Amino acid sequence: MSVPNPEPAGLVNRDSKPAEKQQFERNFQPPTFTIKEVRDAVPSHLFERNGWIAASYVATDLAIASLFFFAATFIDRLPDQLSYVAWPLYWLAQGAVLTGVWVMAHECGHQAFSSSKFVNNSVGWVLHSFLLVPYHSWRISHSMHHKATGHMTRDQVFVPKTRSSVGLPSKTEDTEDGETHSLLEEAPFVFFLRLVLQFTLGWPGYLLLNLSGQDYGRWTSHFHPQSPIFQPHQAWEVIVSDFGMAIMIAGLVYASSVTSFLTVTKYYLVPYLFVNFWLVLITYLQHTDPELPHYRDGEWNFQRGAACTVDRSFGWLLDHTFHHIADSHVAHHFFSTMPHWNAVKATPYIKKALAEHYRKDDTAIPIALWRSFTQCRFVEDTGDVVFYQK
Repeated sequence: MSVPNPEPAGLVNRDSKPAEKQQFERNFQPPTFTIKEVRDAVPSHLFERNGWIAASYVATDLAIASLFFFAATFIDRLPDQLSYVAWPLYWLAQGAVLTGVWVMAHECGHQAFSSSKFVNNSVGWVLHSFLLVPYHSWRISHSMHHKATGHMTRDQVFVPKTRSSVGLPSKTEDTEDGETHSLLEEAPFVFFLRLVLQFTLGWPGYLLLNLSGQDYGRWTSHFHPQSPIFQPHQAWEVIVSDFGMAIMIAGLVYASSVTSFLTVTKYYLVPYLFVNFWLVLITYLQHTDPELPHYRDGEWNFQRGAACTVDRSFGWLLDHTFHHIADSHVAHHFFSTMPHWNAVKATPYIKKALAEHYRKDDTAIPIALWRSFTQCRFVEDTGDVVFYQK
């Protein structure tokens, strides 16, 4: 991974700003490029959307998902030993393909699917409702995330906890600073349980209860039209999103009544849990890393925030299945209306424009997850540019 500055951590004064505006951890110097400079570095044709090409990706994903579903209808006819292997294989494969469907719905939410807003919102509403996601509600909060990525008080998801919020003493009073705050000190069972909860309940927990989201000081949910996430004029869109969810849930209840709940669980709910797993894993590693800065007011701007993410490869097969949402994510944050197939092509140009501020991590995913989970516990309560600590 590219590191902005390899010098030891420390605070550096860089101009005549007041003392509270002179705190930059790790001798880090925030980037100075403009969004225009980055955009000008990318060939203009890569910004062009094509609804027909996007539709072909959706059609392919749905065809593969249907084929897997059909193949799964034969699993229970196999000998028990084979069925015990075949069902997990189906869950893994179907979960990955449906994650690709989720990504295409996400493209719709960014208006990257088509040049038509009606097409984008119609397709996105159907696909996300099918995957139990409130389309407009999440589209709105996700747009806010893109507009304030890396901002300590305006970003919407994976917002770092501060030193005080995790119950630690101030930096000057902490005699064990940097030595004993690691999550590794927790019992292995507790550590494992935290991982399981994050990757199974993290996504629905965020939608329902705003877990890991920005703290609004009161109950917040993507399903409530009056949540602080939304503006009053967006209430109807939240209701439409809830309606889509209600239709899908009613369909699952009906399917359970005519077959069985176990059948619905095997064919839909377990792959759905795998979709949740992939979503949380991908997004967590995109925005949670010891080398990523976070900004407070006065030092944040859009392009600095857009650079607060990491490109990671999950291997050629999963990268293709996930429509390159992980390995071209920096490009996506700079230009979210750019189609995913062009974000891959734009990445080398953006990498050149960002120079040392472009981040790509080739660390194996399990190791990267371990590192982020154990080293990204909190940031300091003060400072204009802060980094995760353990």
